[in-house]
Amino acid sequence: MTAGENPVDPRLSQAYDRWTKAAAGVLAKSARVTPDELTDSPEALLSTPTRDGVVVRPLYTRKDEAAEPGVPGSFPFVRGADPVRDVTQGWRVTERFGDSTDQRDASAINESILDAAGNGTSGLWLTVDSRGPDSLSPEDLSSVLEGVYLDLMPVTLDAGADGIAAARAFLAVLAAAPAAPEQAAITAATTHSLGLSPYTAAFSGRPTVSASDAAALAAEAPEGVRTFRVDGADFAQAGASNAQELGLAVAAAVAHVRDAVAAGLDIAAALRQVTFAVSVDDDQFAGIAKLRALRTMWARVADVLGAAEAGAAVTHAVTDLAMFTQRDPWVNMLRSTVAAFGAGVGGADQVTVHTFDAAIPVDARTSRTSFTRRIARNTQLLLLEESNLGRVLDPAGGSWYVESLTAELAAAAWSVFADVEKQGGYRAALDAGDVAAQVSQALAAREDAVAHRTAAVTGVSEFPNLGEPRLGVGSADTDNLPTAAPTLARVARRFEALRDRADAAPTRPQVLMLPLGPIAEHNGRTTFVANLLAAGGIDVVNPGPLTPGEVAAAVEANPSTVTVLCGTKARYADDGAAAASAARTAGVGRLLVAGPEREWTADEAVDGHLKVGIDAVAVLTELLDALDPDTASTATAGA
Repeated sequence: MTAGENPVDPRLSQAYDRWTKAAAGVLAKSARVTPDELTDSPEALLSTPTRDGVVVRPLYTRKDEAAEPGVPGSFPFVRGADPVRDVTQGWRVTERFGDSTDQRDASAINESILDAAGNGTSGLWLTVDSRGPDSLSPEDLSSVLEGVYLDLMPVTLDAGADGIAAARAFLAVLAAAPAAPEQAAITAATTHSLGLSPYTAAFSGRPTVSASDAAALAAEAPEGVRTFRVDGADFAQAGASNAQELGLAVAAAVAHVRDAVAAGLDIAAALRQVTFAVSVDDDQFAGIAKLRALRTMWARVADVLGAAEAGAAVTHAVTDLAMFTQRDPWVNMLRSTVAAFGAGVGGADQVTVHTFDAAIPVDARTSRTSFTRRIARNTQLLLLEESNLGRVLDPAGGSWYVESLTAELAAAAWSVFADVEKQGGYRAALDAGDVAAQVSQALAAREDAVAHRTAAVTGVSEFPNLGEPRLGVGSADTDNLPTAAPTLARVARRFEALRDRADAAPTRPQVLMLPLGPIAEHNGRTTFVANLLAAGGIDVVNPGPLTPGEVAAAVEANPSTVTVLCGTKARYADDGAAAASAARTAGVGRLLVAGPEREWTADEAVDGHLKVGIDAVAVLTELLDALDPDTASTATAGA
């Protein structure tokens, strides 16, 4: 739906017309044209397309009003899966235990779990892996879960190839657990997940179990336990867009339902054997819409299958590991807060916030695990107990923007799902390579936006800090991280690979800037150049305002393989040729200019331009090659 399709009070249309006229005036003034000379309507000029082709408009009004999507806990479940959600507790604060960052002894992990439960944790995500000498084995689960109220605290397993053994061990613990004096009703918030995700793991390469074994186990699962955990992170970490993550996750879930039906379950029971893990990043409105769109889609699947009442999607939102940075990792706290906000407002049943150092190789982390865990846990507790986000179900419901975004994202994701179904279902599309091709295409588009800095990464591609501790070459591309899939492609990794390379040089690469004219003239461009170069680990030398006659002395005092002239268009016209000639005479080999090519009108040739919109990764790679050619061979593939 676009503005104007929903007939409303004529006064609203008149108000919208007044806004359009005012916006046209502002846009025309900034472009130095008349409103009639604008290339498109103000709405189109101010709209932003997402990676899924969904257009986010600048203004939403009652013209965008949609029909009421029901109430939480009822079909079509847009507003939530749980009709009796505890608004005092809100979503479940789910913490992960058993990774390489933890003590691996079962009794020590049990102590950590009980301590976390006393400090606000209300859900568990357990790693089980019998392959390592210090890893938790399925037999350890009874000790790990001793004293845990399993009727109140949902457990999700992540056991990889040990999935079947771990699931059976957990079911035995659950069956042997003492009955509570007053048994709490099973809800979406207290549903356990055996964590089996063979289809999504088949895409990402994570260890898993066979789909047939998982389906056979689903036929035995008791009430309150779901077998399949369709993990959208397997797609998101590889670069999938939001619509692709949702569409592919629903396609994988439908494949599991078909397997479960073949194993003897009826349609409703098969639908109730699926839980969804959804990645959420620092786009809060996308996170809200993503969870609501997933519930919309799963309800539609259930309706088509003839079991609409079983279409309530149980969701576990997890902060997207791909958005986390190794450089300036403290910013990850802000990213996580925004992501958790989106997950909570979007109606996730459980939320897990990764620690802010989650992207750093485990052996390179400098913060205590107890501290990083506490920060991650308290991120959610502050949202729940200070901001009271859990006290209202679907607080974004009715927002013209959120409802429109939900519907449009659901439509885009349904198109992905329908395309997979046309190919014969998820397994056929995966085997044919279509799933990988789709995600690769989305990753390439995302990488291009990041490289050109139209998708900024704070602390990495924008506002980097060259004084940070150094990480080893290759750190940026590591996937040996808890919850990471082998296909992990972090957003920041290509810039961070350049930083790793520059940090490894005997002396940090430097570029000399030649600022022309007074500071008020060139400050914007010297700041831009310094920020751009620092994103690749390159430092700058700024000798201060120069005249053409002072350029040679500045070059002699600060010899560098690369030099950048910084000034305004008018200053280039007046002093550019003389300054460039002086720099060349003083021995400068590679001379760049800050600003676009059209502003350099001097006859003196230069070797390139540093400007907004360039492929910063490619340019910075070339500069590092020029500044320190001996390290060119050490650049990682990701760079």
